[in-house]
Amino acid sequence: MPETPKPSDLTKPGTAQHGTPAEERGRTALADGVVEKIAGMAAREVPGIHALGSGLARTFGAVRDRVPGGRSSISRGIKAEVGERQTAIDIALVVEYGVVIPELAATVRRNIIQAVERMTGLEVVEVNIAVNDVHLPDEPDEEEGEPPSSERRARVQ
Repeated sequence: MPETPKPSDLTKPGTAQHGTPAEERGRTALADGVVEKIAGMAAREVPGIHALGSGLARTFGAVRDRVPGGRSSISRGIKAEVGERQTAIDIALVVEYGVVIPELAATVRRNIIQAVERMTGLEVVEVNIAVNDVHLPDEPDEEEGEPPSSERRARVQ
C-alpha cells in the first residue's frame, strides 16, 4: 500500500517539484513592433500631437494605408530597440501650433513609459523625442491628399 505524503512533502501550487515557479520556466520575447504600437497609442493619447513621423514617413504611410493588406500606421514614426529586460524608444512628432513643446514632450515621454512598462514589464531606459514639424491651423493635412472630386469641382467653377 502506498505511503500517504506528509505536508512537508508537498510543494506550493505553481512550482515544480524542484522549486522553480511556473512564471520562471521559459522566456517571453517581445517583437520591436509590439513596443512600437504601444508607444504609438500612448503618444496619440496626448493632446497637442498632430501626427507621428517625419513628412516623408507620413506621406509613404498614407499611401501604404490605402493599399489592401497594408500595415497599420499606429507605429509610424516610432523605433524601438527591445532587449530581454529593457527597451529604448525613438519617436518623431508633428505638434499643433501653440503647444508648449517641452511640456508636451514630457507628457508624451511619461505616457509612453507608463504604458510600455505596464503592458510589457520591460524597463524603458529612454524615450528620445524629435519634433519634426509644427502643424499650423490653416495647413491641410498631408495625409488627406487630394480633396474628394466634388470639392475639386466646386473650387474650379
